[in-house]
Amino acid sequence: MSDSYERLEQVLRDERLFVSTTVGISMWPMLRNRRDTIIVRPVPHGERLAVGDVALYRVTDGLGNRKYVLHRVVGVYDGWYAIRGDNRLFTEHVRDGQVLGRLEEFYRGSRHIDCASSRGYRLYWHAWMALWPLRYCWKRARALMGRFLRLFGWKGLHPNRKPF
Repeated sequence: MSDSYERLEQVLRDERLFVSTTVGISMWPMLRNRRDTIIVRPVPHGERLAVGDVALYRVTDGLGNRKYVLHRVVGVYDGWYAIRGDNRLFTEHVRDGQVLGRLEEFYRGSRHIDCASSRGYRLYWHAWMALWPLRYCWKRARALMGRFLRLFGWKGLHPNRKPF
């Protein structure tokens, strides 16, 4: 598995471009799981990411397993970034050395979106970040209500559905 990770970094380094479909829901609603195509380019040497950029970065867990994550920069600091997925509650701290590239454009179905020039995209991420406190409260309240209801035996709206 580490071979595929090394190939990803090598392709990005040599070709100056990485094209892939997304996997996961952490950037929903902007990017849909296994349906949208992303185009990532390395950040030019000496340039830092800005708030609103979507960074591709490397994460290594305590067991040495490596994975790549694509999340939005919500804060820029000396030597690190505060980063959060559009569909996530909590902020991660990512060092400069972990960042491999920046999302430059993507295809949502057949529609092409250029992150640098699309006014609609810019409006989306500004609004989405401004609404984060409300989304945070909503998600936390929903989770707490679900826990409360399960204490009294509620099995959800689909009690016959098998777990993942």
